[in-house]
Amino acid sequence: MIAAQEQPVRELVEHLFRHEAGAMLAWLCRVFGLKKIDLAEEVVQDTMLQALRQWSFAGVPAEPAAWLRRTARNRAIDILRRQSAFHKREPVLAEMFQARQQAAGSTTLDDPIADDQLAMMFACCHPAIPADARVALTLKTVSAFSVVEIARAFLMPQATIAQRLVRAKRLLVESGIELSVPPAAELGQRLDSVLQVIYLVFNEGYTAHHGEDLVRQDLCSEAVRLAQQLAGDPSTSRPKVHALLALMLLQGSRLPARVDSRGDLLLLPEQDRTLWDTGLIAEGMQHLEESSTGKELTTYHVQAAIAAVHAASPRHEDTDWRYLVDLYDQLDSMEPSPIVRLNRAVALGMASGPEAGLAALTQIENDRSLANYYLLPAVRADMLVRLGRFEEAADDYRRALALPCSEPERRFLARRLEACGVPTAATRDA
Repeated sequence: MIAAQEQPVRELVEHLFRHEAGAMLAWLCRVFGLKKIDLAEEVVQDTMLQALRQWSFAGVPAEPAAWLRRTARNRAIDILRRQSAFHKREPVLAEMFQARQQAAGSTTLDDPIADDQLAMMFACCHPAIPADARVALTLKTVSAFSVVEIARAFLMPQATIAQRLVRAKRLLVESGIELSVPPAAELGQRLDSVLQVIYLVFNEGYTAHHGEDLVRQDLCSEAVRLAQQLAGDPSTSRPKVHALLALMLLQGSRLPARVDSRGDLLLLPEQDRTLWDTGLIAEGMQHLEESSTGKELTTYHVQAAIAAVHAASPRHEDTDWRYLVDLYDQLDSMEPSPIVRLNRAVALGMASGPEAGLAALTQIENDRSLANYYLLPAVRADMLVRLGRFEEAADDYRRALALPCSEPERRFLARRLEACGVPTAATRDA
């Protein structure tokens, strides 16, 4: 019977780790201070392992998230008690704990964590931390991303990300940074990094880079929640915040149609648009309108406009691809990126034909940052299929299959390869 319980408990703990680990870490850092971040990370890991062991035998508690926070707090205190200096500092620690609990407002061991994660995000985006490390640190501490996931999000080697995290965490501890939302004078410096983190969290949820599921709804929901919190606070309700929120809502409206009943990937032409969430589309359009106030134009504005074009098209063939090419040109001029140019090539291939799309791909095919990006050969293969060049397309699908991707994406590529009708080398030799 215990064995029968282990798998569902493991799945629950894995879900809670993704959903609660960042919140638990932020809460522990509020209680014990950012200088104890290593301790907090150790406590979170230990607590999850304890939940896995104990719940398999005793069953899952009525409020698992509250159980995790209570156990984490007790575990942290146990560790501190074993330190030689703890007994001298125990009264001070108790006073500090009470003060920080009061400062946290309604946040208690049994209540949902309110603003700790947002405060942690701003702490990780402090100017004392190098810009290239802020987002990686926040993804690791607040959203419980692994080094592998962060490296894939940045299209960078894992070793580079690991080094950045070590350096950033050291600066977070040594710089005396407070766990709080910064005053208005400092807010602008850190808001851009916070928005970038939210953006990357949503992207990882919208198209998971590994694993059995293409979509991770919990990450998308968490990113939207954080953006809504920023948009609803007078100190952070700025046009670019509304633009990012509009982008995520419009993209998120398509989530119910992105996979079929087996969890397999469906591209835009294959999606049942009646499944798109019209409520999210309406909300996204409203935030897009709110983002138009002021003079600032960000990449989030342009990306939201691209998402709005798709959302407003009743059928795939009604999409204004020429306008999308113009929007991608504008986006690339603001923030040059091989990913943007790849998406532009797709739009151009739809607007002007696959030959034009292939020509655009030749301009980025040697970009080293795309060396392990399966979508480059996959997009090229799609255009070759449209031209009837099936053997070349099959070669590109095989290249794509050799690169990292999620299991639904791998199955999609395998189906496309099979549809080319080209035998493998082994079959030809036989």
